[in-house]
Amino acid sequence: MTLYGLEIYSSDIDDRGIDFIVRKYPNSYWDIQVKSSRTTNYIFIEKSKFYIKENFIVALALFNNNENPDIFLIPSTVWATPDGMFVDRDYEGKISKPEYGINLSKKNYHKLDQFRFENMVTQIFKSQKMIDVDL
Repeated sequence: MTLYGLEIYSSDIDDRGIDFIVRKYPNSYWDIQVKSSRTTNYIFIEKSKFYIKENFIVALALFNNNENPDIFLIPSTVWATPDGMFVDRDYEGKISKPEYGINLSKKNYHKLDQFRFENMVTQIFKSQKMIDVDL
């Protein structure tokens, strides 16, 4: 992200679900929650640490043996209309805490293509007209 002229601020303590903040001068910023996996499985984020808002993004890194990871930037707004891949679970009357999740499988992996880092980095961070850097 720094190669795209963005400022990165890391979080010393991950107690609010924000792993780092991306800022674009002078006053645009995005909260980033990082998730990673080595397998196609279920990934979840507790609702208490995740907010559906325009400037909250999940950075998802999926590692493959001896290959560069697939990296995706997923706007939190996709969970506003859950589907079979992006899910909203409240677990009412159960022990588990409410969560948002991503159902990863080989069958639906292609649905992540629209969120590939290379496509999304300019789409998300160029959306505001305040950037001085040519993306």
